[in-house]
Amino acid sequence: MRGKAETAAAVVTVVIIDDDEAVREALEGLLESVGLQVKSFGSVQQYIDQRPAIDVGCMVLDVRLPGRSGLDFQAELARCGNSLPVIFISGHADVPMSVRAMKAGAFEFLTKPVHHQELLDAIHAAIARHGEQRDQERGLVTQRARFDTLTPREREITMMVVSGLRNKQIADDLGLSEATVKLHRGQAMRKMEARSVVELVRIVDSLMTCRAH
Repeated sequence: MRGKAETAAAVVTVVIIDDDEAVREALEGLLESVGLQVKSFGSVQQYIDQRPAIDVGCMVLDVRLPGRSGLDFQAELARCGNSLPVIFISGHADVPMSVRAMKAGAFEFLTKPVHHQELLDAIHAAIARHGEQRDQERGLVTQRARFDTLTPREREITMMVVSGLRNKQIADDLGLSEATVKLHRGQAMRKMEARSVVELVRIVDSLMTCRAH
């Protein structure tokens, strides 16, 4: 679980979607007793109508719901790129259902009646993962903003550097002096806040991978 000092910067929220009011109230009481903020809904449509903003957290989702099922909603969240981890709970689970949920990216699949500690452990682990994902996303946004400050020439040379070319090869290919290449490369590394070529390669690779997806 992320430390208290770290999570204090972000509001941690657990979303509960279950059509059984007694289950919702029991889960709310359990989670609030350990200091977690909870938002609960009786159906997927209720959640969509209110669409609470979640900084860091997870979703506890019943499989069988009125209207749209939990499994269908999970698939929709995945298609929309929603990274909120989903913990399924179900009183009517079978192996194919749980396999489908896990293959679609569910964080955990628990059967009712849910053991309190088992659920809390899963929630804390899901929150930790989501926090890490959000940190990575924010880091990519920062790195993208830095990359966008590069001039066309700095960007061109940066891409040649990360492809493995040496300064002399880049200079020959672009018809520049080696000193000019070193200057542009140094400026690019300063703007990208890369302390080494290895770090520059890692940053650019992460940006290119993110763009590909």
